[in-house]
Amino acid sequence: MSNGTNDLSGAVSTFIDTLGKLAQQQVEIQSNGLKAAAQLVEPLGKTATDLVGNVFGAVNQVLQGISSAIAPKK
Repeated sequence: MSNGTNDLSGAVSTFIDTLGKLAQQQVEIQSNGLKAAAQLVEPLGKTATDLVGNVFGAVNQVLQGISSAIAPKK
């Protein structure tokens, strides 16, 4: 009977260890996914900010051009 108990105890221990390892791997996968998403979003955010700045600069130049065309000449 003691061999049966030891086998069951070892099997339960191995099962719990395996579940722990699976849970740890899930956490690592999610962590790596979040890191990858952050690394992807960072350059996109910078590019979007630069694009908005360039659009506002272009609009400003157009408005200045219209303004100078309308303004009376001295």
